[in-house]
Order: sequence, then structure tokens, then C-alpha cells
Amino acid sequence: MNFTICIKQVPDVTAPVQIRGGALVFDTGRMVLNAYDASAVEEALVLTDKYGGEVDLVLVGPEKAKETIRKALAMGAARATHIVVDEDAALDSRAYAEMLAAHFEQAEYDIIACGKQSQDTDAGLAGTMLAALLDVPYATNAVGLDLEDDTLIVTRQGDTGQEIIALPTPCLVTCSNDMNDPRIPNIKGIMQSKRKPLETVAGTPPEAMTEVLAYEPMPEREPGPQLDGDPADIARQLVDKLATEAKVL
Repeated sequence: MNFTICIKQVPDVTAPVQIRGGALVFDTGRMVLNAYDASAVEEALVLTDKYGGEVDLVLVGPEKAKETIRKALAMGAARATHIVVDEDAALDSRAYAEMLAAHFEQAEYDIIACGKQSQDTDAGLAGTMLAALLDVPYATNAVGLDLEDDTLIVTRQGDTGQEIIALPTPCLVTCSNDMNDPRIPNIKGIMQSKRKPLETVAGTPPEAMTEVLAYEPMPEREPGPQLDGDPADIARQLVDKLATEAKVL
């Protein structure tokens, strides 16, 4: 069974960030592999080691994203496709999904895996949009994967507990970073990644359907009221407020 992982290059969100002039400004230019995508790569590598198959990668991003692709190749993926767009291209979730869908319409795949969201926007929309555009069955927020013949067995985290879903292939799954601990590439993997196939194609982003006007800091919360007096008096005041103001008694 072959996996194709959709990966994304994102700013290092552990670095200090500020809002200046309505824009997000990171104090470092360091770009990294999206953590949710790294978990998807790791799980695919574990399953292909166990059952056979290969792991491919596809990334939509600027020229400098090749460094991120090489890191995922160094983890153990076999090959990658880089859909190159301008660094200042306006890309929302729908634009990513449409560009990836155009790629998969020309490519062979069994299972598409994505991170459940990206660390820079936390939107969590591109994976499900891609599944809808390709008209394939999908599951979201996976915390475990397994294979049975031509079926992907997905353990997903729901709102009230875990669910187990069987997906016929071809299919798509979005992965949580609670799924595993992605491996750190070793020297051998890093050296091999430089010789692995990396196809570069020019991408033409569709017009974005959403626009970020500006970022603003979270408003400060008003301080809560303080009650004065001895413990018995404070208890009476609290009960009174719960009954007359909150109306929960």
C-alpha cells in the first residue's frame, strides 16, 4: 500500500512572535516541517515498513521549501513533488486543496495523509476540502492507523471518545500529532535524501476565497471581583451573588 503525504513548511511557532501593524512577525526566519504532517509521515513509514509499499510526498510552497521536503525525505520517504508558488502567493485552505487536487488527478495513490491542521493558521480545513474535491472517503483527527488487506483502519479521536473507522482505498486521512513521535533523521538518511527523486513543477494558485485583513492581540480580561471580610462573610456574599447576579442558585 502506497501513501502520499501532503506536507507544509511553516514558521517555527516556538519562536517569539509579535503583532506589528496588524501583521504577525516572527523573531526568527526559521521554517520547519509542520508537526502534524511529520506525524503523518512517521505513521506512513511505520506501516510501509510493516506491510510493504512506499511513501511519497507533495508540498505546495515557495522555492525555499525544498529544505523542508529534504527533511521529510531524510525521515525515509521515497520521493517528492514540489509544487512551486511565489513566496508572497495568497493561499487559503481552499487554494491549497485545489492545487493538491489538481496534482492527485494526475497521480496514482492509495492513501493520502495530511496533518489535521497546520501550525501557522490552525485552520484544519485543507484535508477535508481535498477529500471532497477528489470525492474519496476520509476520516479526520486520526490517532492511530493500521491496514487490513485494501482497507485503512483509522482510530480517530472524537468529541466523546475514540472511534474506529474502516476506509476503503483510495481514501484520505488527517492525522493528529498525538499519534506518534516522529523520528529524527540520522546522517545516513540525510545523505540519502539528497539523491532521492524530487520533481519540481510550477504551480498557479487559484484566487483565494478568504483574506486576512489584520491580526490583533487578544483583549485583556477584566479582573474578577474581590470579596472582603471574614470567611463566613465572604461565603454569604458569594452565595448572594450566585443567587442574584449569576442566577445559578
